[in-house]
Amino acid sequence: VCRSNKSPWVCLTCSSVHCGRYVNGHAKKHYEDAQIPMTNHKKTEKQEKVQHTVCMDCSSYSTYCVFLLVPFVLVLFKLGFVVLAFREHLQNLENSAFTSDRHRKRKLLENSSLNSKLLKVNGSTTALCATGLRNLGNTCFMNAILQSLSNIQQFCCYFKELPAVELRNGKTAGRRTYHTRSQGDNNVSLVEEFRKTLCALWQGSQTAFSPESLFYVVWKIMPNFRGYQQQDAHEFMRYLLDHLHLELQGGFNGVSRSVILQENSGLSASNKCCINGASTVVTAIFGGILQNEVNCLICGTESRKFDPFLDLSLDIPSQFRNKRTKNQENGPMCTLRDCLRSFTDLEELDETELYMCHKCKKKQKSTKKFWIQKLPKVLCLHLKRFHWTAYLRNKVDTYVEFPLRGLDMKCYLLEPENSGPESCLYDLAAVVVHHGSGVGSGHYTAYATHEGRWFHFNDSTVTLTDEETVVKAKAYILFYVERQAKSGSDKL
Repeated sequence: VCRSNKSPWVCLTCSSVHCGRYVNGHAKKHYEDAQIPMTNHKKTEKQEKVQHTVCMDCSSYSTYCVFLLVPFVLVLFKLGFVVLAFREHLQNLENSAFTSDRHRKRKLLENSSLNSKLLKVNGSTTALCATGLRNLGNTCFMNAILQSLSNIQQFCCYFKELPAVELRNGKTAGRRTYHTRSQGDNNVSLVEEFRKTLCALWQGSQTAFSPESLFYVVWKIMPNFRGYQQQDAHEFMRYLLDHLHLELQGGFNGVSRSVILQENSGLSASNKCCINGASTVVTAIFGGILQNEVNCLICGTESRKFDPFLDLSLDIPSQFRNKRTKNQENGPMCTLRDCLRSFTDLEELDETELYMCHKCKKKQKSTKKFWIQKLPKVLCLHLKRFHWTAYLRNKVDTYVEFPLRGLDMKCYLLEPENSGPESCLYDLAAVVVHHGSGVGSGHYTAYATHEGRWFHFNDSTVTLTDEETVVKAKAYILFYVERQAKSGSDKL
């Protein structure tokens, strides 16, 4: 009984297939039956031929005489034609089976890929053009941010419309070069690799794209993200936007990027917020301005300071931090309004944050309050889910209720009377979610809306989802886009 298929041999005498040349003495019996008693020492050519017991290795198609242990084609000639024919037949069968199997697998993959990229909308079938991002080793933090940014239409379109940057000239133009650590930062372009990544998404030509070139540039210019350990998605987003902003401030093929900004993004100078130099598409879309008011409790001196921001980091109020699920009934549910109110409400600074009063000429107890002096086109809200204890960084797993439409920011403005009725309303564009217990572990995914449909981006897997699933997510980063047209919706 054959117990393995590692070494299949076929007997060319009786066409039996075994797992070896010597199984159950099969070849030996053929050899003994083929022997002709000799009355003299002289053997004819015919007798020489019938004394050989021939078998073939089905893997390599090598043909051997069982007892001579030499290739059969060196021993016999006429029977060799049969062997060759048999060998050719086996090869044809194998090629046919391989081709058929390969065709079957390819067709199965194509069908599964097609089925996964088709969805029904209003009874008609349409293509799902979303493209996932392959995980290069704990790079879900990067993938979630990239997918979120790719679904912020105005920001994404600006980069996709940029012309390609040629980093190499002369004989090496157009060729792929291997990067070394000795090369300087001038050999890489974050803007260019970011542009290529955004262009690869939503084309529908592939199910997943590998952002290895972008990740290499991240390693090159952001040393904090070198290696394959899990990173904080919010920290990565800030580094990414800051470096894009700095690189965009330079020239672009002899043309100022500020000119390209005005031509491509359609943003006026009044909508720009300058951070660390000239305005770019980063500050034009994500940039807002905070007014920080500090009052001395001793002499009443008021100090005002204006701070530009790309995102707002909101604390989850301490009274909600023990609530872990949406359906937990002990106390009221935490909402995004509670987090925004905690951020903007008047608070007294503790002993470690005493304010240096210029009138009193010493540090005094004081109060602090934030006002939003200018709202951005895209409001990025970061919920502080990670906080340091004495020895480690814990996660606040509280569910925070957030609206999909109609987030009203008017009550947090410094001068709300100067704002129009619709200019303070925001609709959700993307959500980054952290799954797990710690910042150095767990997994990041993202929800984003594209052409009226919500998608869940889980690295290389992209699935269509619904609003009910999105609102149940424990958000970590929320991207709200300023509403452009009037539409009826529920306000926060």
